[in-house]
Amino acid sequence: MTKRICCYLFGIVVLFSFQGVENVYSKMKGKKNVKIIISSPAFKHGGMIPIEYTCDGKDISPKLEWGKVAGGTKSIALICDDPDAPMKTWIHWVLFNLPPETRGLQKDVPPVKTLDNGARNGINDFRKLGYGGPCPPTETHRYFFKIYALDIQIDLPAGATKAQLMDAMEGHILSEGQLIGKYKR
Repeated sequence: MTKRICCYLFGIVVLFSFQGVENVYSKMKGKKNVKIIISSPAFKHGGMIPIEYTCDGKDISPKLEWGKVAGGTKSIALICDDPDAPMKTWIHWVLFNLPPETRGLQKDVPPVKTLDNGARNGINDFRKLGYGGPCPPTETHRYFFKIYALDIQIDLPAGATKAQLMDAMEGHILSEGQLIGKYKR
């Protein structure tokens, strides 16, 4: 009799445990990170970045395009960096507070504190506002154009660093995506 009661109680515990797991799973399903598809007509993902967008050319930002971002997005941020740099990851571009309806950037985004749409340029590792193109010392380097849809407007001034932006974005990223380009001098 005691054995039967124990089995019965164990069965009830297991039943409620799985029911709880199902409820947690159902709640998490709707909150998956949606990937943002980002591309450029200037180069394919994993392809070579044309010289025009580098320090050996005009050193202007390439045109970028992206698709739908997560619902509830309040702003968009963009970071471009080079993890293949010799001493540390080199920051080429920090841009934040793009309006949520933005679906791309024209080439040659001006290196001003605040763009006409309210977005703010951060500082790159060339110690300049805005975009600083690929300029690797040797070998082929990879350049990651990373886009983030955020549930907040970032409360940082123009000239903020990548580290400051990453700290401000923590816990607020709804969706993200990346485009990788390469360059060799």
